[in-house]
Amino acid sequence: MCGPIIGAKRFTVPGLLFIDTPGHQAFTSLRARGGSLADIAVLVIDIREGLMPQTIESIRILRQYKTPFVIVLNKIDTIEGWNSVEDRPFVLAEKEQSDHTRQVFEEHMYNVISQLSENGVFADRYDRIEDFTKAVALIPVSAKTGEGIPDLMLMLIGLAQRFLESRLANEEGPGKGTILEVKEVKGLGQTLDMILYSGTLKTGATVAIGTRGAPLVTRVKAILKPKPLDEIRDPRDRFDSVKELHAAAGVKIAVQDAEGVIAGAPIRVVKNAKDPAVSEIKEETSIKIETEDRGITIKADAIGSLEALAYEAKAAGIPIRKYGIGEITRRDVLESSYGNDTHHVILGFNVPVSKDAEAEIATHSIKVMTNEIVYALIDDYKLWLEESSKQSDSDKRLAYTFPAKIAILPDHVFRVSKPAVVGVRVLAGRIRVGEGLIDTDGRACGEIKSVRADDGTVLKEAVQGDEVSVAIDGVTVGRQVNEGSVLYTDMIESGFKEVQKSDLTDDEKLALSDIAAIKRRAEPFWGM
Repeated sequence: MCGPIIGAKRFTVPGLLFIDTPGHQAFTSLRARGGSLADIAVLVIDIREGLMPQTIESIRILRQYKTPFVIVLNKIDTIEGWNSVEDRPFVLAEKEQSDHTRQVFEEHMYNVISQLSENGVFADRYDRIEDFTKAVALIPVSAKTGEGIPDLMLMLIGLAQRFLESRLANEEGPGKGTILEVKEVKGLGQTLDMILYSGTLKTGATVAIGTRGAPLVTRVKAILKPKPLDEIRDPRDRFDSVKELHAAAGVKIAVQDAEGVIAGAPIRVVKNAKDPAVSEIKEETSIKIETEDRGITIKADAIGSLEALAYEAKAAGIPIRKYGIGEITRRDVLESSYGNDTHHVILGFNVPVSKDAEAEIATHSIKVMTNEIVYALIDDYKLWLEESSKQSDSDKRLAYTFPAKIAILPDHVFRVSKPAVVGVRVLAGRIRVGEGLIDTDGRACGEIKSVRADDGTVLKEAVQGDEVSVAIDGVTVGRQVNEGSVLYTDMIESGFKEVQKSDLTDDEKLALSDIAAIKRRAEPFWGM
């Protein structure tokens, strides 16, 4: 396949096992000893569409697992004027394109390179890279015509020989693998899609598998191997039943008991339940996520994706109180209903909400958010938190008198008393009906009975910059107040303390400071 671009050069690698994961969820299940089972990843990007949310998510997870990767720029055959020849190497195909087509190709490619750079990835075309430890290789291909596939194979084999040769030796001994997916199959019951990455697995062998609790020790009833180039998840042909399997391989197995087995769990061939490998599985399956007394609940579909969600939550400064694998349950909702309102939240990554849980959510003030993209889930939570904070401030503004500063406008006295009606400018904050007023010496100056616009419309409130007429009961213009007088809203001490916690504007903060200074002339420790 690579002959046209490498000539007589030869490589020595035992082979490559490709695992085509349906998105990042399955990739996070490729765990081994807390890291990634994958030696190298191939990230596919549509050269015309560029980076999508799922692409960014995959890059973040690859970094988290410290997995080296190359990037395939797919669909070069869709570029305007591209002249395709099946299975031709890209480096030869490019030379056969017109100047205009090469220019359009370069524009699309550099757009992707720019997007990658914005996400912290330095990348370039594979044939322009001198040091592969400092740049991510871009390989342009067409999955439809096969163009560029020789270049991709050459890159993967070359990188494997250069950087991974010591890790790619065939290992003998008891089989070791990772569970990718647990699913029901008609006629077989619960089956386990798995990757055997080391050793040998035989039908009838005793295996230990990770679960949510203690490791499960059971026997292998059947090993089902897909036909070459077929899919485990959606096979075109019937699987071949095999008696013995050697690493590395992707297969489906049936076991006597699969109760509690979870995606991302390790599987080992063992002698019996007392085999040391059982303890190793227990240690590997234990999820180590930092928790706090007050925080949110997170749920995910597999160990790896739960770790990815916890990783992003920690990076965003979001505390976690409880975590788990599987659907969001009634118990999750009940336990999340305790504590601070901002922590009445459950984040679910790629998991459903049970019917019992939905019923409980309706009767509790619980916010449940689910998404199939980890960082999008975190963004959803942060947006909700921001909106909740604004709503909380709004509620406080209704419950307490907020700091405000007004000035009575010259030549705008419409009635001197019972009630006094004057035109004012709101210098800071906001004023509402029912709020008391004080002057700069702290003397009471009546209570606002109404607020009206220039056209006489009754207003609920007036905010900074507004000029309105207000009716003030309990004050007489010419005695307690005059044209040009500056007044403040009269605040009670408990309200002052509560309002201090809100998100105030700079002008509101100044008005609050003025009110505190006025009050402290009479009571030195007021509001402290």
